[in-house]
Amino acid sequence: MKPFTYERASGLREAAAAVAARPGIKFIAGGTNLVDLMKLEIEQPIHLVDISRLPLRLIEETSEGGLRIGAQVPNSDLAADMRVRTRYPLLSQALLSGASAQLRNKASTAGNLLQRTRCPYFYERGMPCNKRDPGSGCSARGGFNRLHAILGASEACMAVHPSDMAVAMTALDARIETIQSDGRTRVFPLRELHRLPGTTPHIETTLAAGEMITAVILPPPPPGRQLYRKVRDRASYAFALVSVAAIVDVAAGRIRGARIAMGGVAPKPWRSAEGERALAGQPAGEETCAAAADAALSG
Repeated sequence: MKPFTYERASGLREAAAAVAARPGIKFIAGGTNLVDLMKLEIEQPIHLVDISRLPLRLIEETSEGGLRIGAQVPNSDLAADMRVRTRYPLLSQALLSGASAQLRNKASTAGNLLQRTRCPYFYERGMPCNKRDPGSGCSARGGFNRLHAILGASEACMAVHPSDMAVAMTALDARIETIQSDGRTRVFPLRELHRLPGTTPHIETTLAAGEMITAVILPPPPPGRQLYRKVRDRASYAFALVSVAAIVDVAAGRIRGARIAMGGVAPKPWRSAEGERALAGQPAGEETCAAAADAALSG
């Protein structure tokens, strides 16, 4: 691990300004992804700004009837929250399907969204990787790519985004709240957070330098049954080969509306507008949500 300096942030704006001050400065919270990457010298920050003690650990009701989830809420706390379990079971299921209990205790909400790919070529410093070393090439294209993208990839990169939580939040139409280095805030849809690789796969999000996620906002629970399904190589502590977040609203024996988001298949959580349109108006039974999820997994 390369030498680095460290400070504990004293406030939201101060933290954003510190990271924006010059290249090579990173936020750190739970550190479950960043510390691993630093050990492998894939990430080599010169300075870390610790935001884990900032007042961002609350889950609050919104005036709309949804939830505002602080950026530092641990994954384990979010999965266990009774409001999440009863009103957004999809999100709780997705969180519990990811990582181990120990990692969920440390991993933060914002950190989960911003974790980097688990592509093995990204982690292997001896192999070309445009995401790690822009312009060097993409080893996955001619290598073992069973775990790589089938949607949204480019000639430069076919790595997938690893988050289960982000897939569920995409289906729930979550929004992201941030603060920038000048103190300005903004709120935008989660679907606009992650970028497709194009010719610049090393630029992974639409966040500006120093811009820090402060919360995730969930709208009121959508009508219908919610379900998260995940296919992986082993029963626990494994990233998705493919996953599906499905929400299906049934009335009078027919599907009134559906939401389908997929993970493990693209560089960002992938919302399937085609699948949603195909389901609308179809006959429905008691197991419709599970059938829709299974169809997406197999299709």
